[in-house]
Parts: sequence; C-alpha cells; structure tokens
Amino acid sequence: MTDSSTFDPPGPVMCVVGARPNFMKMAPILRALSTHAPRLRAMLVHTGQHYDRDMSDRLFTDLGLPRPDINLDVGSGTHAVQTADVMRRFEPALDTHRPCCVIVVGDVNSTLACTLVAVKKNVPVVHVEAGLRSYDRKMPEEINRVLTDQVADRLYITERSAGDNLRREGVAPERVCFVGNVMIDSLLANREHAHKPADTLRANGIDPSILTAHGRYGVVTLHRPSNVDDPQVLGRLLGVLAEVAARLPLVFVQHPRTRGNIERFGLAGQIDPQRVVLLPPQGYLEMLGLMAEAALVLTDSGGLQEETTALGVPCLTMRANTERPITVEEGTNTMVGDDRVAILQCVDEILQGQGKRGRTPEYWDGHAAERIAADLDRWLAEAR
Repeated sequence: MTDSSTFDPPGPVMCVVGARPNFMKMAPILRALSTHAPRLRAMLVHTGQHYDRDMSDRLFTDLGLPRPDINLDVGSGTHAVQTADVMRRFEPALDTHRPCCVIVVGDVNSTLACTLVAVKKNVPVVHVEAGLRSYDRKMPEEINRVLTDQVADRLYITERSAGDNLRREGVAPERVCFVGNVMIDSLLANREHAHKPADTLRANGIDPSILTAHGRYGVVTLHRPSNVDDPQVLGRLLGVLAEVAARLPLVFVQHPRTRGNIERFGLAGQIDPQRVVLLPPQGYLEMLGLMAEAALVLTDSGGLQEETTALGVPCLTMRANTERPITVEEGTNTMVGDDRVAILQCVDEILQGQGKRGRTPEYWDGHAAERIAADLDRWLAEAR
C-alpha cells in the first residue's frame, strides 16, 4: 500500500495558448478534460503573445474559456525576441507546477517556445493540430510546425494527410492519433450564439443597410506578411478587392498590421467606403456570424479556410499554398493566390451559384476534443 503522506500525485495537464487561433482550439479541449471520467486536472497558461488585452478578454468570454492560471505577458516582438521571452518566462512556471504533460496547439511562436522548454526538461509534449504542411519554409508557422512535431511525444492530427506528412518525416506512427479538428468543435458549439452581421455593424457605428440593400456580401481578411508588407503586392490586392466590391459589397476586417501598412503606404484611397465596410479586429462570435451569412470569404488565414468549409461558405485563399489541403480537396476552399483573373472568375462563378459546395471532412463532427481527452487519459496512464 502506498503511504499517502509521501504519495506525489501527478501534476496537471498544462495547456498553452498564445495567439488568437489557439483560443478556439484550446476551449473545447479544456471542456473535454474537465468532463472526462475521470476528470483530467488542467491548468491554462496564456503566454500573452496575443498582446491586444481587450481582444483576448473578448475571446475568453465568447468561448467560455476559464481565466488563465498563469499569464506570461510576453507581448509583441520579432520572432526571435518573442520566442526567447516565452521560453524564459515559461520555464519557471514549468518548474513550479511540474505538469504531467504540456499541450500546445497550432503553429505560433508560443507553440514552439513552450515545446522546446518542456522537452529539454523531460516533460512530455502533446501537439494538437500536428502534421499540417504548406511546404513553404519562408512561412514562420511552417518552421514552428515542423520542429514541434519532431520532438513532441503525442501528436493529434486533424486530417489523414497530416499523418502521411509525419510518416515521410520519420515520425513513428505510434506517436500519432487521428482525432479530427478541435477548431470545428468550437464552431459547432457556438454557431447558434453567433452575432448577426447587422448587429456587428451597428456596434461599430456603421449603418447595416450597406449590406442589406444588396442582399449579400463578402468577407475579407488579410494579415500575412507576404501579402501586406510589400506596398506593390498590397496595392495590387486592394485593386482586385475593389473590382470584387463592384460586384458585391465587402466587409474587410482589418488586422492591425494590415491597417497600419495601408496607411503607411498611402493606399487608403483604393478602398471605396460605399462598397467596402472597414472593421477593426472582431470577437469570435462576431466573425462567426459574418462568415456564416457571407456569400464568400477572401482570406489568407488558415483557420478561416477550415471554418468556411465547416460552414459551407465558398472561400478564396489568397496564398500560393495551404497547409490544410483537405479544405481544397473536400471543402469549399479554392487557392487563388494574387491572381486577378482567377479571383474574379471564382467570384463570378460563386455569384452565379456555381461555387464549391464541398462536404464535411471526416471527424469534423464536434467531438475531436472528447477523442483527445480519452486518448490522453489512456496514454498518460500507460506512461506512469
């Protein structure tokens, strides 16, 4: 019999979030850990990589996330500075709480930084959304994904092609488990709570008749450096968006980086305020409502490619590649890059009712987090 006075219970499952997409992925995981039988004790670490505190607070509220047990308050910086600051501040938290494992999600700097700290201290790392590849090493997210997968102990994948990628990279199949997409868990759980687009516009001081008068609209987001940091590229994309806006009004939800570059490069004159509604970053429920009722979405976001597929809304991705090929092969996504002819042709087809309909991929059913909790419980028990 174990002496209870000397028994050291296993530490918590330490769950890490850093930037906006992580919140949507971690919320259902935390719920699944708390409702699993037996309950898996968890604690939430927010690195503060998403440094807009008001927006972070809104995301916590919208998604029903508990307040973080630890906030590292890292803030912005270059990739090197931000990664180093997360590592430096995360290590003491790891030493203090001695978790049984660390769960990281996605591909942001916090994902890699916390992974590196944990593996060097022999704490098991669990990577949710593993194996996705764009095969574009110029994308910082690709580097984060590849390195995290190489050293993580348990890898949960959203689509079967991710498992193929990991096998090609020498990751042992027994480390990999196909569970589905936790981002879709959040979407399905919150779909009925999404804000109406008209309410979102009113809340931002905009008359919603700019949309209702036309009966349909498109949603735009742009934030990737390859699209918004070069004045010629950004100017060309804004020109294409102006042509799209002549066909249907657009709601352009502007990332701070994008808004700042439009002003800095003197490109604001290319945006017609009668056809393009400019909004600051929105909460999760506002964005969900805007996308759900849109005729189409133009974006360079990975997460929006997945969400539009789940919503059945045509998506035009303004990138040369995607780490989420299932959204193209089975979903509603079409890769158009910055090709003006391709973009306008796709828009016209969608408006004529000929856009991609797609289907829901395997295990994108709202239960991915439950599968993670069940597998994690078994895996941790075997590791003890």
